[in-house]
Formats: sequence, structure tokens, C-alpha cells
Amino acid sequence: MLLIPAIDLKDGRCVRLRQGDLADATVFSDDPAAMARQWVDQGARRLHLVDLNGAVAGKPRNRAAIQAIVDATDEDIPIQIGGGIRDLDTVEYYLDNGISYVIIGTAAVKDPGFLSDACSAFPGHIIVGLDARDGKVATDGWSKLTRHDVIDLARKFEDYGCDAIIYTDIGRDGMLSGVNIEATVRLAQQVRIPVIASGGVASLDDIRALCAVAGEGIDGAILGRSIYEGTLDLAQAQALADTLDEREDDPDDAADAEPGQSA
Repeated sequence: MLLIPAIDLKDGRCVRLRQGDLADATVFSDDPAAMARQWVDQGARRLHLVDLNGAVAGKPRNRAAIQAIVDATDEDIPIQIGGGIRDLDTVEYYLDNGISYVIIGTAAVKDPGFLSDACSAFPGHIIVGLDARDGKVATDGWSKLTRHDVIDLARKFEDYGCDAIIYTDIGRDGMLSGVNIEATVRLAQQVRIPVIASGGVASLDDIRALCAVAGEGIDGAILGRSIYEGTLDLAQAQALADTLDEREDDPDDAADAEPGQSA
């Protein structure tokens, strides 16, 4: 189970939103590159960047901050980015400048042909972001709720050749209310490609719950407000996930104590 710290960018700063509301942003750092370095130093194996301004504008708006993060991590770990990616030139720009995976969300829903072209042009580097509320997909920085069923779209998009799906429960994002295990599992069971959970991960109990269903096709989870507000320690959480993964591979090794179990 890969635990991926999120760095959400708004006006060049690292922020966290509640339920995707740009008007309800908490600033956690004026130096996103330093924040990225902090997560890498704590053991992060991948970073998740979101250009929030770009998601609304439909084109990148935080390129300077994004490049600073790439430079600060010095290609130590893969970086994935979403927000405002609407054309192949933008995909190519990011991949040519140190980004490993490009996340296509709104454009995948509104222009499936673009997603298909991106998957063909950049195989192994395209992730689809499906953000949903009550099973229906939202677009445009979560400001518009569509009638599209999240599972129907996931099945369609995996046939295009995308590398993975990030599933975000909008209602739980930034709320520290616990990950929506049921909905995430339901989606993962309907597709063959990996699913990355997002939204609501708040504690080690959520990590345990996710690891318990990893066999359904859930390969990772994005961590946001929990690691910024301290309800979850990244290093401790990843250590726990690694231990639980090892137990899944070797059930006879179940006698080992979980990291942080007595905390």
C-alpha cells in the first residue's frame, strides 16, 4: 500500500481545502518545495500535486511552484500531478520537466478522445482522476456534478490504457471523516487497473482498513489534511502499511507487532 502525500497548490502556496471548496482553504506553507522535501525526508515514495487554480482555469497556473518541487526533490521519487490538464502539449510539458504521471480528470469526462490520445501517446504515464459524490462524477474543480456513473466511466477509461484510477470521495475530502472503503472497493472490483483511494484518510485505523482490502485492487492512498494537522504520522503510517503488506504475503508472520500499535 503506497501512501502518497498531497501538495495542493493555490496561488503558489501549499493549502488544503474542505470538500474541494476554494473559498475554504487553509494555508499550510508558503514554500511548497520545502514541504515536498519534508515529505520525502519522512519516507514518501511518491508525491501527489494538484494545481487548484489550474483545475478551475482549465490550464496550468502554478508552474513555478511545481518546477520548484521537482527541483527540490531532485527526481528522488515519482511525482504525479493533476489540475488544468486539457491538451497533449501540457501533458508533454510536464513529462519533459520531471513529472512521472499526469492525472486527467475533467478533460477525461468532457473529452474522452483527448484521454484516449494521451494514453496512446504517453503509455504508462496517464492516470485518470474520478471525483465523485454519491456515485456521480464531478468536474471543473468539483464545482459541477454530472450524471455520469463513476463505475461506468472507470470501465470505459481503463480500456483506453490508463495506468491507474484515483478515486476521490468529494464529501469526505479534507474532512478527516474516514475513507469511504465501501465505495472504493466497489469501484476497484469493477476494473482491472489499480485504484488509488483519496479523501477522508484520517488515522492509522484508515490505513489498516485500506490494507485489509488491498487485495481487491487498491494499491495506494493519498494523504492530505491528516498529515498536515498531525492526526496521522506519514512515516509511522507507511511503516504500518508495509508491515500489513508483509503479513498478507506471509500469513505465518502475523506475530510481529504493528508499528505504533501501542501509540
